[in-house]
Amino acid sequence: MTESNFFPQSQTLSLRQVAEMAQTTLPDGTDGEFLLKSVAPLESAGPNDLAYMDNPAYVSALGTTHAAACLVTPRFASKVPAHTVALVTPLAYRVFAQVMARMFPTSMRPESSFAAAGISPGSFVHPTARLEHGVTVDPGAVIGPHAEIGAGTIIGAHSVIGPHVKIGRDCSFAPQVTVSNAFIGNRVILHPGVRIGQDGFGFAMGPQGHLKVPQIGRVIIQDDVEIGANTTVDRGASRDTVIGEGTKIDNLVQIGHNVVIGRHCVIVAQVGIAGSTTLEDYVALGGQVAVRGHVRIGMGAQIAATSGVNSDVPAGARWGGAPARPMREWFREITALKKLASKGDSDKDDGASS
Repeated sequence: MTESNFFPQSQTLSLRQVAEMAQTTLPDGTDGEFLLKSVAPLESAGPNDLAYMDNPAYVSALGTTHAAACLVTPRFASKVPAHTVALVTPLAYRVFAQVMARMFPTSMRPESSFAAAGISPGSFVHPTARLEHGVTVDPGAVIGPHAEIGAGTIIGAHSVIGPHVKIGRDCSFAPQVTVSNAFIGNRVILHPGVRIGQDGFGFAMGPQGHLKVPQIGRVIIQDDVEIGANTTVDRGASRDTVIGEGTKIDNLVQIGHNVVIGRHCVIVAQVGIAGSTTLEDYVALGGQVAVRGHVRIGMGAQIAATSGVNSDVPAGARWGGAPARPMREWFREITALKKLASKGDSDKDDGASS
């Protein structure tokens, strides 16, 4: 099979340029104009590649790497081989990401699947919709009446933008995204299959049956939000569902009606957040966390993967378990249970030997 380069490289960078990005100095005698042709993992990097290292799991790979240079945290700087230039920085991974973004800019957001610009044949744009110059609409996409879309935004193939939706500039919506009843800011990225603004799950339950509660709120997504594939964000019931600027949401996340998520939160895959919950700024939820409705998670709190949150969480707290509780308390309980289980096994062995 012929190798395909899905993300063409736009430029090379010199050692001096990377050192400047890392705000570090090159070792004495280093040729600062040496060009780094590409980036690669430690184990496969060649003599023209840049690698990075910030994890003790890869110490052996660092010792045997053939990379021309390596962005490395101070802890591991002494482990860099003599033939590899050590670019020492506490932010090795972050600088590596910045280098990759400059070398491979098309990898940063979904591009047109049709390699097109402008409104493609086979798309459907309502005559009352307002699209600024520079909007790209791929084949099969539908733009509803009175929708507004800002310059530089890409609407992927077979995506649907509903009536009166407003989308800012330089956004990127992958194929098969649907957006309704929503206002979306600038530089928002929606990956394939994202659903924004559909009904929240609201029913007045009773012996006569479950009466559907109209959901008349909106979804507000602020600037620089990124939402992963097949994630769903329900519109509010009577209030708005809000996602704050800079928040990053993984694949397969469910966000219920009236949820308010603050700025720069991180929400990992398969999280479920029930209605009317509030996440303050910089909250981090690990994979498969379940959050009950009507709770508040304080600023900067972190919840461990697979935990169940059923009460308010203080700002800055680190909780885990089901139900979630402070990490130290959770670890003590786990340790006590292990001791109790091992004691039970020991008692059985004593009984059998007697």
